[in-house]
Amino acid sequence: MGLINVDEAILWPDGAPNALGTGAIDTPALTCHVAKAGNGCGIIVCPGGGYRVLASDHEGLQVARALNRIGITAFVLRYRVGTRYGTDISLLDGLRAVRFVRHHAEKWGISRVGILGFSAGGHLAVSVGTYVDEGKQAVCDSVDRESCRPDFLVPIYAVTNGIKRGRKADEYTPADINVSANTPPTFLVHTHEDQIVSPAQSILFYEAMLEAGAQCELHIYGYGEHGVGLAVGDPEVSEWFSAMQGWLRRSGFLSEKPRVAVHGTLTIDGAALGMAWVSFVPNDPSAPTARVKFSRADNGAFSIDSQHGPTEGSHRVIVHHISEQYPHVASGGYTLRDTIRYETTVNIVKSKKIQLQLTGS
Repeated sequence: MGLINVDEAILWPDGAPNALGTGAIDTPALTCHVAKAGNGCGIIVCPGGGYRVLASDHEGLQVARALNRIGITAFVLRYRVGTRYGTDISLLDGLRAVRFVRHHAEKWGISRVGILGFSAGGHLAVSVGTYVDEGKQAVCDSVDRESCRPDFLVPIYAVTNGIKRGRKADEYTPADINVSANTPPTFLVHTHEDQIVSPAQSILFYEAMLEAGAQCELHIYGYGEHGVGLAVGDPEVSEWFSAMQGWLRRSGFLSEKPRVAVHGTLTIDGAALGMAWVSFVPNDPSAPTARVKFSRADNGAFSIDSQHGPTEGSHRVIVHHISEQYPHVASGGYTLRDTIRYETTVNIVKSKKIQLQLTGS
């Protein structure tokens, strides 16, 4: 089969800074894959390749197609690589890609922009995410006046600190040391069996995010070699993609609707439960779920802040009664035969208290 022709968006139409020629390898660009029924989210995809080549099929185009299928518009980045260019130039291309997508966001119908990368592309993603400014207002180029801060990061088996890795330290500059409370929320993926990039690299970044108080989720799968991409054919490791989708939804990146704080009371047959979870599951499949645990000590009252709350609109309310004992005691006695589940519906309106009075079965 021959190469597939795709439409390109050249990041610097008048020539990229520090370019050593005019060929494809000297011309950073995005291929744009617009979701037919978009949810307002866009992701820049950075294929891996050790900063020498670009694995643009299984870590580029195929990922873009998968993102499109869940309503996300994708942009596969062709960034400049060695030995012709250093990773400082690759970073320049990554920063420009975020600015470029933000500048043209209305054209593509997106308002949230993340960056996802594999291996070296993952290093580029964390480098972009920890090298942040809000735009260069004094420049003539309107693209460069845009912010280069992504809304979220998805590094997949990424190098995050070449010094601690012990290989190519001059190329894989440390990103974990630049993490701050302002670092975008991050979803990390690795495999335990990776012999090229140790999962310790993802752990480094996760620990830095944890210390900074920045939102982060880490998945390390027990099996799988380096460079799995979407891990097609592997029923376990391939779950990373749906896990990422769930994280994006839970984090509010797949919906335009603002989240709201909710509070209220919940009783069963007029009595507060010993211990229970209440979950608000929206009818909108792109909107985030919200969930909170409460106990009899709260007298049936629950509260979720706006950072973790649902959006306005119709929701299924699912209650899981998990214990009739609160506080717990040392006797080890059981109070329920199993979890008891209740369900109802509610229309969530900002600042309106929710009163849920359910009947036991």
